[in-house]
Amino acid sequence: MNIPKNLKYTKDHEWIRAEGEFAFIGVTDFAQSELGDIVFIEIETVGETLNKEEVFGTIEAVKTVSDMLMPVSGEIIEKNPLLDNSPEIVNKDPYGEGWMIKIKVKNPAELSDLYDADGYAGITHS
Repeated sequence: MNIPKNLKYTKDHEWIRAEGEFAFIGVTDFAQSELGDIVFIEIETVGETLNKEEVFGTIEAVKTVSDMLMPVSGEIIEKNPLLDNSPEIVNKDPYGEGWMIKIKVKNPAELSDLYDADGYAGITHS
């Protein structure tokens, strides 16, 4: 399982990559492998400001639908345009081209509440 060291992680299997006041968010390699073949992603929250752990969208696989939760509070400023026509990109490249949203981080201190790669690896093996 791929768990990049430069990201932070949630117990709900989202990742976040902070870049200054902005951050990219997606689902982890573990999440996409548990979901199976992803067929549809719905994100209708662009332009909204959501709190940590609020639902920003849903991800639909052949056998299930799951909510995606905000790792930190922030304003959703962009949705990955590739997801509309190619949701399966999340299965192929969850940490790269398969990112979900870009946000403006509201409270950078919330990042310190998240797991680092080693901590996240611990929860995926328990």
